[in-house]
Amino acid sequence: MTETTSEGLKREFQVLLPATELEDRLNTELSNIKGKVQIKGFRPGKVPVAHLRKVYGKSVMADVLQNAVNEANQQIVADKGLRLALEPQIEFPKDEEQNIIERALDAKGDLAFKVKLEVLPSFELADLSDVSIKKLVLKPSDEEINETLERMAKDSRSFEPREEGAEAQSGDRVTIDFVGRIDGTEFEGGKGEDVDLELGSNTFIPGFEDQLVGAKVGDSRLVKVAFPADYQAEQLAGKDAEFDVTVKAVAAPGETKIDDELAKRFGMDDLEKLKEAVSKAVGADYEAQSRRKLKKELLDALDGKYAFDLPPSLVHQEFAAVWAQVEQDLKNRGKTFEDEGTTEEASQAEYRKIAERRVRLGLVLAQVGETADIKVSDDEVNQALFARIRQFPGQEKQVYDFYRNNPQALAELRAPLFEEKVVDHVLGQIQVVEEPVSKEALFAEDDEADAVTGAAATDEKPSESSNEAAADKAAG
Repeated sequence: MTETTSEGLKREFQVLLPATELEDRLNTELSNIKGKVQIKGFRPGKVPVAHLRKVYGKSVMADVLQNAVNEANQQIVADKGLRLALEPQIEFPKDEEQNIIERALDAKGDLAFKVKLEVLPSFELADLSDVSIKKLVLKPSDEEINETLERMAKDSRSFEPREEGAEAQSGDRVTIDFVGRIDGTEFEGGKGEDVDLELGSNTFIPGFEDQLVGAKVGDSRLVKVAFPADYQAEQLAGKDAEFDVTVKAVAAPGETKIDDELAKRFGMDDLEKLKEAVSKAVGADYEAQSRRKLKKELLDALDGKYAFDLPPSLVHQEFAAVWAQVEQDLKNRGKTFEDEGTTEEASQAEYRKIAERRVRLGLVLAQVGETADIKVSDDEVNQALFARIRQFPGQEKQVYDFYRNNPQALAELRAPLFEEKVVDHVLGQIQVVEEPVSKEALFAEDDEADAVTGAAATDEKPSESSNEAAADKAAG
């Protein structure tokens, strides 16, 4: 094998497999299967190799060629000490690639092919002694805990039917049937039966609930509304609609008491225990957001410390994944690049930089982890797997089997665990200064371009209402 190209991170080798070597390998493999096959007219183990060649020659030679090519690739990597970015690309001569197996089987000359590689860049880990970043700190206040308790009490309250002939008031729960039409035609998703709707909850599109205030059981009302221009269903956005609504029940809300009985409804012994659970859940949500911001600032600092060539194929692969998300998001929102105040070309340039950043940081974190001998144990992967399984109640076995039978999916569970361990390792090498902040500052959004970071792309955008999520955790 001969190295023919060495430019940047690209390598190319010319490999020659002698026809005699392929012939020897073929005969060896045919001899190995001689005692395993049964062919009519021959006793087991007595089939002539020449006959085996006639029957199985093509399939066996295909395996021989595959193994020979793989061994050549492995030898190149081992002899040259290469660290590959992606799997090698194999190229056979254009005039031979359609008949490679036949040529090898007929021993018509040696087999030549090219091996094209992209290698990982070599770089020294940066000195981080001068790096200092902020960790935003926020503790749940009594006011926030009480607001969460009030919301939990409201969400769990009971409703009692109003007296016959009573009009529905804001805050009441009505049970309705409805059929929606646009330009006189029913539309998908515009029909419902026995739907409970709390008036004033803003669950339905603007204006819908207001027109049911004052309705009685048995009333039929024509509700006229306009779907918002940014409505998620593109075919409905900005359109006027009419709904035929029948009111089947009207119920008034019960009292919202924050007491020991409320705590018991959520599985707690008393109100103090519930407050502790809410405080812990809200605090965990704040800590998760603080961690997200801390990690982003750390990755920003790391990104400024490194500049090296990136494997083009990795960047292309990452950009394709990022760009697919961008296009899907626009499609889901019924938007265009022009609606977002940009162009497709400008957006592609922006997101290509994001892809380059992610690849660069991924390589840095991988090298930090390798240098520090950071490992992810099977137990840690199993914990992540069972956490994922719990997200799909009723489908536990299918999800478990999917991951256990799909190494790539299992690797995607392991990757963020590795990344978080590496981040913790790096945080231990730099100065981290705690800074108390308000909730608004903690949950202030970053620019979309900056928010996409990390080797495994595990960062998530913060919740609009952390206390609501915390209430769910406390209830669970």
